[in-house]
Amino acid sequence: MPLELTVNGDRYELDVPVLTTLAEALREDLGLTGTKVACGEGHCGACTVLLDGAPTLSCITLARAVGGREVTTIEGLRDHPLVDAFVRADALQCGFCTPGQIVSAAALVERIPSPSHEEIRHEMSGNLCRCGAYPKIEEAIRSRHGSARGGQAALAGFPRGRDER
Repeated sequence: MPLELTVNGDRYELDVPVLTTLAEALREDLGLTGTKVACGEGHCGACTVLLDGAPTLSCITLARAVGGREVTTIEGLRDHPLVDAFVRADALQCGFCTPGQIVSAAALVERIPSPSHEEIRHEMSGNLCRCGAYPKIEEAIRSRHGSARGGQAALAGFPRGRDER
């Protein structure tokens, strides 16, 4: 039975095995390789996509579980102001986590247009950056609305995972 997916506003019909993850379907079947898979266990946030606007870990979400819902990947956010904000703030180093960071940040600013330091820390805590670009990531999120406040000291103690809120 074909799976119907709506990704970045386009409808697709896929014939994928039952245990195919959403990340695999996006990358392998649709060629949307902006979604990265790092841990493959839902711990790092690199694979984050939006599912009906909510950040979702695509490496542990089965593709067949999301049929009929709207999936937004980093490719669908290419014109989002946060993309430019991340570049301006130099909020990336190796860039591997950047798609998941931007996707999570987009969901954050959709819900909370001018998030506080604490709200940013809390909402972004599921996205790990092995390079440690956390201060610049917060600066990018804040600067999207013109309220960046000096970056480096702002994220001292930024949580490294969802369990450290």
